[in-house]
Amino acid sequence: MRVLFRCWRRAGPTADVMKRERMTVWIFRLARWSALLGGLVLVAITLMSVASISGRALIALGLGPVPGDFELVEAGTAVAVFLFLPWTYLRAGHATVDLLYTHLPAGVQRGIGVLCDVAMLALWAVLTWRLWEGMEEKRQYLETTFILQMPVWWAYAACLVGAIIGCLVYLTQTLIRLGLAQYPQGWLAAAAGGH
Repeated sequence: MRVLFRCWRRAGPTADVMKRERMTVWIFRLARWSALLGGLVLVAITLMSVASISGRALIALGLGPVPGDFELVEAGTAVAVFLFLPWTYLRAGHATVDLLYTHLPAGVQRGIGVLCDVAMLALWAVLTWRLWEGMEEKRQYLETTFILQMPVWWAYAACLVGAIIGCLVYLTQTLIRLGLAQYPQGWLAAAAGGH
């Protein structure tokens, strides 16, 4: 009897559903932590900008701007955006135009939602692939920033982390829309928005 129960439990739909739910919970947490990391990157950029501007204002006292401040702001902002976007998508934070959408039947709205999720997944996959190609090119040609001489591919690599998380998020959201996965327990499906 125990052997039958173990075999049924392994092969049963309950075990499969639990695995998928654990996967979605893990991906949702990963997206949230990546957004928090993006926030820390923005705080660091802000503090560095304040120090640089203060240094410029206090040149008479022997201070000066942070060398390469604009290079750090440029790279840090790109990294932060890539880290924010997956969580933004899960929380339905993207701008939408609902002029006609809200007047459509529920089935058409669901169809549009699935179509948008598939389109976002395809777009994000292409974006990730091109980001990888760009990173490899910058690394191969040893391209560096002008002032700090920091390898440009470092910023590409940091952005790639957010892009890969984004691919996982967009894939998970598409699977949820298609009914092949479900939102984590306690997640407000309404907060996950429409299109």
